[in-house]
Amino acid sequence: MSQAVFKVAGMTCDQCADSVKGALRNIGAEGHVDLSAQMVTVQYDEQKLTTSKIQDAIEEQGYKVV
Repeated sequence: MSQAVFKVAGMTCDQCADSVKGALRNIGAEGHVDLSAQMVTVQYDEQKLTTSKIQDAIEEQGYKVV
């Protein structure tokens, strides 16, 4: 398993965090959201996912990976 950390703008509440975590689950990754730091730590299988795919899944929820 690999780990990547993303700075994500626009997350302000638990519903935002749940939205991001759900999107990551849908693509086969697991995310931990730190709302105060606006960071998402993602555990994923590098044989199945790329960081670009993870970023796309987050941004499809309406947030900006910076």
